[in-house]
Amino acid sequence: MKMPTVKYQKGDTVMGRWPGSSLYYQVKVLGFDSKSQLYTVIYKDGTELELKEQDIKNVTGFQTRSRSRSRSRSPGRRRSRSRSPARTTRRSSSRTAAAVAATAITESTQSSRRDTRLKDTVEVRLSPVEQTKAAENSSNNKHEKKEENNTASKVIEKSEAKVEAESEKNQGPYNLRRRKADGDAKPAEAKPDQPEKKAKEAAAPSTIPSAPLDFGGKIGAYFWLLFLPAWVLFVILQGNLTDPSLINAPPPLPPLDTFWDAQALCFVILWILFQALLYILPVGKLSEGMPLRSGVRLKYRTNGFFAIMVSAIVVAVAVHQGADLTYIHSHFLQLATATFIISVLLSIYLYVRSRYAASEELALGGNSGNVVYDFFKGRELNPRIKNFDLKFFCEMRPGLIGWCLINFAMALAEMKKHNLDAPSYAMILVNLFQLLYVVDGLWNEEAILTTMDLMHDGFGFMLAFGDLVWVPFTYTLQAYYLVLHPNALSLPAVIAIVTLKLIGFYIFRKSNSEKNAFRRNPSNPKLSHLKTIPTATGKSLLVSGWWGVVRHPNYLGDLIMALAWSLPCGFSHLLPWYYMIYFIILLVHRDSRDMSECRRKYGSAWDEYCRTVRYRIIPRVY
Repeated sequence: MKMPTVKYQKGDTVMGRWPGSSLYYQVKVLGFDSKSQLYTVIYKDGTELELKEQDIKNVTGFQTRSRSRSRSRSPGRRRSRSRSPARTTRRSSSRTAAAVAATAITESTQSSRRDTRLKDTVEVRLSPVEQTKAAENSSNNKHEKKEENNTASKVIEKSEAKVEAESEKNQGPYNLRRRKADGDAKPAEAKPDQPEKKAKEAAAPSTIPSAPLDFGGKIGAYFWLLFLPAWVLFVILQGNLTDPSLINAPPPLPPLDTFWDAQALCFVILWILFQALLYILPVGKLSEGMPLRSGVRLKYRTNGFFAIMVSAIVVAVAVHQGADLTYIHSHFLQLATATFIISVLLSIYLYVRSRYAASEELALGGNSGNVVYDFFKGRELNPRIKNFDLKFFCEMRPGLIGWCLINFAMALAEMKKHNLDAPSYAMILVNLFQLLYVVDGLWNEEAILTTMDLMHDGFGFMLAFGDLVWVPFTYTLQAYYLVLHPNALSLPAVIAIVTLKLIGFYIFRKSNSEKNAFRRNPSNPKLSHLKTIPTATGKSLLVSGWWGVVRHPNYLGDLIMALAWSLPCGFSHLLPWYYMIYFIILLVHRDSRDMSECRRKYGSAWDEYCRTVRYRIIPRVY
């Protein structure tokens, strides 16, 4: 087989483009990966990146800055100082350089009216520069338009540098693997009477690149669309059997008319509307999300703790007035069916509206072009109806608080079925453990704004079904199981399980709080003791504290808590251990996604991180 030709060899000194800009620095080629078709290069400050061949140029053609300076001393320089292309290009480039803490490549020209030749010059020395204001660039744009026709090419060159500087400032993390023909998209200049925001929108490309496909790709999307609803149906029917052993034949499918109950549908709709009302009330903090690719930070009403407290009061009053919440247990299948229908309708609405969304509003992961995959994964990142954020609402409200409501109803159903004056120890532990988990999440609701679901995943069937159906109807499986299959616990067993739960919760909360604080403000003095590894994106990777023990200490805490949730159900059947098994699979898959994404984003810095923090989820105990 013929080997592909490698244009640049190991050890060659070339000019490499810095991510997110048209600026080039002198780099040294370290190697070439024939599989990814990427060159590994190292900059003078020690930063290593992987670049495409199109982002690398020969040193030939680039001239030193000293020659440019000698030309700039000509009399023409003095006469046309205010409209010198070199002056405006330096201002535009310095905004980009400030973001990456490196001196920008300066394109300098002879500014005499009689000489219209453009010559590129390069500064390869890496050093910080001062950041200029956007107003200066805007003013220079206006001044440039008054020049004669022989400076038109210079105006375009300056405008492109400004747009790319704005793009890099707003995009945040970047990597050249995602960039596709950066030079093909032509930015639109802002008119004098246009706001700066409209100018940025006009400069945005019409399409965005898609991230690698997850969950088995396009074929996997078909599988999950069928499997997930079928699995929810299976565990509900299995849990209602006298002997829910998984080695027995699958439970028979009930008649179709038993799936539907109009009253159950009305109950679900009222619950969602009630939670939506609590969400829009002007109570609680308005929190800012992480910067989007456009640089915008969306605002979220984080009043989840208020919502669950009001919900608890309303439920208590309803029970006191004679409402029979055991209806939830006896109509569990019908309620799940009604919620599934709503999640499908919501997913269809989300997909249709995403077809009319602007490119900067789309998620990278749901932009594959395949209808089924994009419907499953979700195309739009933050779908909103005015200020009502649909993804954030579904993620934290109806399903999560509904989880606690269902658990409480199962405790009442257990008391009713077995004629008990109080729930069993096992049922109390399951209710308290999972209530603590939900209340903690709502109390620290702001932390979810830095999670993968909110920052990267689009809102489609995967999250809509997961938030509305999967969470409330499978995470409650332990309580649902205990209604028909009670398990007596001794006092020592209760103490041991409670201790295990508290250990897991402590690890989970402390590590998540540390991560959230670092993401929001890495320069926080309270975090100054933490060690980090700098990356080419401008961000740093934590390698001490909780995140120096294992790469995912929050996953470790989650797993310990999952174990504590399942232990009260005993070991008679595997079904109540479903959550533990599912959670291991989920976290292993999510860890794989994290590894792939971080290696693509951070390059050699991530490899160094992996060498420093060796263990992924479970630390080795010596």
